[in-house]
Amino acid sequence: QVQLVESGGGVVQTGGSLRLSCAASGRSFSSYAMGWFRQAPGKEREFVAAISWNGAMTYYADSYTDSVKGRFTIFRDNAKNTVYLQINSLKPEDTAVYYCAAEIGSYYYTKEYEYDYWGQGTQVTVSS
Repeated sequence: QVQLVESGGGVVQTGGSLRLSCAASGRSFSSYAMGWFRQAPGKEREFVAAISWNGAMTYYADSYTDSVKGRFTIFRDNAKNTVYLQINSLKPEDTAVYYCAAEIGSYYYTKEYEYDYWGQGTQVTVSS
């Protein structure tokens, strides 16, 4: 099992940047593929980005939508048991609770049901 704790959210002005962190505790963090999702008020949770166990493969929602295109970067430090989401050029529509998720596997996953472990979320609010 793995426990996940997100941090780094807050209130930021349009155009600003944030780096979200997700610290994992438990066994064998490097065995897990990791993902970031977000849920805006009144909307369903949506996929943002995912990364393979060793960081060699990443996948972003911008592969099929412009909502995060070029502004989000996922990366991980297995020595620190942490995955990150760097968000630049923040927009009001990025306002959401951001969740990290983990699943054992060597690839990456983009669907909620593919993940067994979730953090509690961190709030990001972008003011206009």
